[in-house]
Amino acid sequence: MTAIDPQSLETNDSKAREERRARAFTRINRADGWFKVLGLAWITPILKIMAGDNPRTQGREIWKLLGVPVLAIVAFLVAWGTLAPKVQTSLGAIPGPVAVWDEAVSLNNDALAKAAKEHQHNERVAARNEKLIAAGKADQVKDIPYTGAPSYYDQIWTSIKTVFFGFLIGSVIAIPLGIFAGLSPYANAAINPLVQIFKPVSPLAWLPIVTMVVSALYATNDGLFAKSFLVSAITVTLCSLWPTLINTALGVASIDKDLISVSKVLKMNTYTKITKLVLPSALPLIFTGLRLSLGVGWMVLIAAEMLAQNPGLGKFVWDEFQNGSSQSLARIIVAVLTIGIIGFLLDRVMFALQSLFTFSNNR
Repeated sequence: MTAIDPQSLETNDSKAREERRARAFTRINRADGWFKVLGLAWITPILKIMAGDNPRTQGREIWKLLGVPVLAIVAFLVAWGTLAPKVQTSLGAIPGPVAVWDEAVSLNNDALAKAAKEHQHNERVAARNEKLIAAGKADQVKDIPYTGAPSYYDQIWTSIKTVFFGFLIGSVIAIPLGIFAGLSPYANAAINPLVQIFKPVSPLAWLPIVTMVVSALYATNDGLFAKSFLVSAITVTLCSLWPTLINTALGVASIDKDLISVSKVLKMNTYTKITKLVLPSALPLIFTGLRLSLGVGWMVLIAAEMLAQNPGLGKFVWDEFQNGSSQSLARIIVAVLTIGIIGFLLDRVMFALQSLFTFSNNR
């Protein structure tokens, strides 16, 4: 009978623990990239403490990534609540955080009530149409749209749809032009003056031109592609495509010359050269341009909606300013915070796509 060596068992247990610990840290490090993309980098040190890492070292990381930002937000809220009542405007004193939160809750309740009314309206229309069909009067069936005022959430959704539509049009224009400019010095010399002239133009200058052109060519104001929607989206396109164009051209022009030489040796055609060499190498800078363009487009959209009175968050802000009620200032601040949060989330979406499609670890 063979004796069991206790020391050998202890050694094996220690090795197993180390292997499990190493696997846990590998998984944590893999997840860390996505935590950073989502703005949740503070989760990583917590997981490392749970996996057995040095609590003091990871505690400092938690303080830096979570404690300091939370402390800064709390300090901002305290300063806001203290100073706001002392600042008088034409609409009264600036509301503090509590008043703004109450107004946000009120807007949410109002949106839910309007959604319930729209649902009831749709049910009545459906019941009416069913009765007409049952009575053999199918020719009288109508799709009667709900004509109530849009809710706060409806206006948020309208702005998000508009900015993405304008951003996509701008990307479809900017990326091919950027690739063309990056590959050909002659194309770059031709495109660069136009970029330098039109890039600084304000959306407030583009908006009247776009409005007149769209009004002349497109009359309907119903459905998804309503005139007001197209005016805002095209204005976003004209103001937001430049960062993508510039960064795409820069990314393509900075490709390693050895890769270009390889493409010539292999006698690649233009399509293969662009898809196999140019785009993979330039993707990090292209995505940087896309992130900048989406941020510019979101800012431009709010200004365009305010000036043109097109549906969306910009119109909501302008209507509240014109309303001048005791609640208007708090509602405007709710909208400002909403615009900022959505802008952050849009950037996170683009950052996630960049992390998914590129090999850049610059997070």
